[in-house]
Amino acid sequence: MVAKNASKKTAVHYVKVADEFGGQRLDNYLLRHLKGIPKSHIYRLIRKGEIRINKGRTHPFYRLMQGDLIRIPPVALAHRKKITAPKETLLQWLGSRILYEDQNLIVLNKPSGMSVHGGSTVDLGIIEAFRFLYPKNPHLELAHRLDSETSGCLILAKKRKILKEIHAELRQGNVKKIYWALTKGQWPKPTMTVNLPLLKSYEDNLKHVVKVSSKGKAAQTIFRTLKKFAQASFMEIELKTGRTHQIRVHAMHQHHPIGCDDRYGDREFNKLMKEHGLKRLFLHARSLDFTLPSLDQHIKVIAPLDQELEAVLQALEKNNLNLRVNHELRRK
Repeated sequence: MVAKNASKKTAVHYVKVADEFGGQRLDNYLLRHLKGIPKSHIYRLIRKGEIRINKGRTHPFYRLMQGDLIRIPPVALAHRKKITAPKETLLQWLGSRILYEDQNLIVLNKPSGMSVHGGSTVDLGIIEAFRFLYPKNPHLELAHRLDSETSGCLILAKKRKILKEIHAELRQGNVKKIYWALTKGQWPKPTMTVNLPLLKSYEDNLKHVVKVSSKGKAAQTIFRTLKKFAQASFMEIELKTGRTHQIRVHAMHQHHPIGCDDRYGDREFNKLMKEHGLKRLFLHARSLDFTLPSLDQHIKVIAPLDQELEAVLQALEKNNLNLRVNHELRRK
């Protein structure tokens, strides 16, 4: 007799990758194929070798090829989560943050504090919410990612063909990505290019840990100073590659970590920025500039800073003015 609370399992089965999914990352494919199973559990199955490609072990970021055979192991149905429909007010708010939309894609001003997709600790992410918002677009997918703490331009593709095209443009470096950030101290030069390879690994709690390592992948970031404050710098940052946590780690390695970065930041600087009203990571995907070759369509989108970040800059500017006034008084 089987206990009522015993976990039901799916049988081992194999999935052959269709042409339309060629080029997609394995983790992204599985997140859709195994709907409701947390990302952390999928990653664990891949690392343990229970999910395989063409009978061989692989990694979550493997790009699928047409005809690849994916082994899907028995997956406890207990891991599946039924996604509850989000509140209408949330959907309306997210809809109000759309910066650009056409029949092929959406560019959203992603809010800080919301993950791009659900996982073991988050039931609802941006993509799940938008699938409720766009029930007639079954192929809606994230074209890229932003950290949950990061705000700004995020592309969602409505068609598989467009998704593949954007992925190709990203891999070839044809998408110009500009970020704004508030960093510790003042940089020695107005413009600095950082070329440091980055290696990603996982801690026991499955959080990404990225560090500079000769074993890592090439990564290039260009930092430009927009405004100097007494103890911080407002920076424009151009990504030439798109590695996980690239800006955050490169900034930290130059001894200019980003304000309120709880993972790679400086505790004292974070405390100081909180005194100026900063309650979140000050990293914002400011703009995207790219062309869809198949349509010869040029798209450039700019995401305004949220008011909370504007208020921090105003507070720092006011502090700068007070410092200058005090300096002038001392001189007199």
